[in-house]
Amino acid sequence: MMAAEPGLQPAGVRLQTVTRLHGASAAQPAQAEPDWLAEEVPVALVFNGLSQAVMMATPGDLDDFALGFALTEGLLARAGDLYGVDVVPVQLAAGPAIELRLAVSARTMAALKDRRRTLAGRTGCGLCGTDSLAQVHRALPIVPPTAVQAGALAQAQRGLRRWQAVQQLTGASHAAAWCGPDGAVRLVREDVGRHNALDKLIGAMQRASVNPGDGFITITSRASFEMVQKAAMAGVGLLAAVSAPTALAVDTAQRCGLALAGFVRGDGLVAYSFPERFGLATPLAAAAQD
Repeated sequence: MMAAEPGLQPAGVRLQTVTRLHGASAAQPAQAEPDWLAEEVPVALVFNGLSQAVMMATPGDLDDFALGFALTEGLLARAGDLYGVDVVPVQLAAGPAIELRLAVSARTMAALKDRRRTLAGRTGCGLCGTDSLAQVHRALPIVPPTAVQAGALAQAQRGLRRWQAVQQLTGASHAAAWCGPDGAVRLVREDVGRHNALDKLIGAMQRASVNPGDGFITITSRASFEMVQKAAMAGVGLLAAVSAPTALAVDTAQRCGLALAGFVRGDGLVAYSFPERFGLATPLAAAAQD
């Protein structure tokens, strides 16, 4: 969703009757109540008739997901190589599924045939099914040296909660948001998978012709290596996460010039790379100024 549509029932949720126990007291018996569930379906990405990936995802903003996933996984060299996406429901014996049928350029297909991979992953799994170790670490661009004040990151995380429609209904989704340098939330995408939410956001940014140097991304999850790699592939210079990064994520951020913050909660954060871009002085730098 754009960050201007709170209160709308989002795609990818389902109403279910559940049995809820409000307390252990015998005076408070369990009750049948309606509850919202986040949907999760197999989504196949098919390029000119050739299946390249199967992911478990929330069935919303799938055009954005197709574009963002293809770009951040290196399946498309540029957004212009994608000519169109058809979202095709498929009924399997085990339940519903979706095919995303991407029409892509001939040069994209030539590259895909050289680098065939099938991702049969669990929810939002970014590496499951990768067929060679060489595909894990891709060459990343050096990203723009984005800088914002620490307070903008706190504002972005607080503001993001307002736009998490699926999370508010179900408690079962992640979100990724594109934010201006002041921390104002401009674009939001949600999914049961954190990688998927980020891919949807990056696809939406491409479709909106967003300049990746004009802001930063904030996410409601940890910052794994794949999340840093996807942000860098999109040309984003700053990534802020509500939880911790991994060691490989920090190494990757330092290598491609991405400013990485974790534990962005309340007014606090931990800068794991380029602390000066958050307006923070390191102890060594502060001592040198004294």
